[in-house]
Amino acid sequence: MQKQTVLITGANKGIGYETARQLGKQGYFVFLGARDERKGNEAVRSLREEGIEAAYIRIDAADAATIASAAEEIAAQTSSLDVLINNAGIGAGGNVPSQQTIEEIRSVYEVNVFGPIQIIQAMLPLLKKAPLGRIVNVSSGLGSLTFNSDPTHEHYGANPLDYNSSKTALNAVTVLFAKEFAGTSLKINAVDPGYTATDLNNNSGTRTVEHSAGTVARLALIGEDGPSGGFFDENGAIPW
Repeated sequence: MQKQTVLITGANKGIGYETARQLGKQGYFVFLGARDERKGNEAVRSLREEGIEAAYIRIDAADAATIASAAEEIAAQTSSLDVLINNAGIGAGGNVPSQQTIEEIRSVYEVNVFGPIQIIQAMLPLLKKAPLGRIVNVSSGLGSLTFNSDPTHEHYGANPLDYNSSKTALNAVTVLFAKEFAGTSLKINAVDPGYTATDLNNNSGTRTVEHSAGTVARLALIGEDGPSGGFFDENGAIPW
């Protein structure tokens, strides 16, 4: 495969799908990752109707077996992976930390933290073969400890223990992987796409998927002089 390649998890809808569409328009071959085969293939068909080359990859961030098989399937189709976007995530439970069960919290961490770690590890052999490998972890401003501890910030009132802390943990994952690969061509960053109208929030978000996907895609497209180990939104770097 001569084209640059991108794997996006949770890409059958929302920000993931629109990011796939935008990068596909930039000439990338899209490996569209999704749990549901029917929905994933429908999304691939929609991309192909726009002239985008894409293939469905079954991958569930909470299922290690699908992660391993996805890596094998991609390796059978291409010798390298240029971009990995860990977009798959699940939403928050209640807003009162003392009332959230450990089972609820654990289920969110399986998808939002442990999943991206396993996916990065599984895809690293392919990413390291790319001239300019890129990893983008889709995080949230709700994971910023600075925002969470500032009573004047708009995010202060959102207090779900499971979701917020999982994104804080994902930010730490980003920093630690970036440290490991500092000095190499592989760049790893976290992105806050903003409060976007998606199924995750019953379409109550204030940003469109087109706008937010553009923020994600820009980090995937950074050049050799781009950052690594950072946390960014549509306006630039934001505090941890």
